[in-house]
Amino acid sequence: MDVASLLTHVLASVGHDVEVAHDGGAGLALAYEKHPDMVILDWMMPIKTGIEVCSTLRSDPEFSSTRIMMLTARSSPQDVAQAQAAGVDDYVVKPFTPRQLRERVATLLQAG
Repeated sequence: MDVASLLTHVLASVGHDVEVAHDGGAGLALAYEKHPDMVILDWMMPIKTGIEVCSTLRSDPEFSSTRIMMLTARSSPQDVAQAQAAGVDDYVVKPFTPRQLRERVATLLQAG
């Protein structure tokens, strides 16, 4: 099962509506169309990286309260710092368990 399918399964199983985009450009377009409460990004996405998508969303006042999670295999302190500078609210390093994902999403949504 790929990460997008796992995310969809785990989050839908606890009542979240999940929309999936398979590249950063489509993800950005989907965010503008749906105005979600939360966006989960991978750093390494085709078209636009997760950092580029995050920066674009954070530069738009309409997304100031949208929670953004970076879910990625990149784990260096420099990567985390760059993501935080771009405006992510949480940084989760793969691999993760379904339970960890549910808890982090719940905590992030409660904080927003």
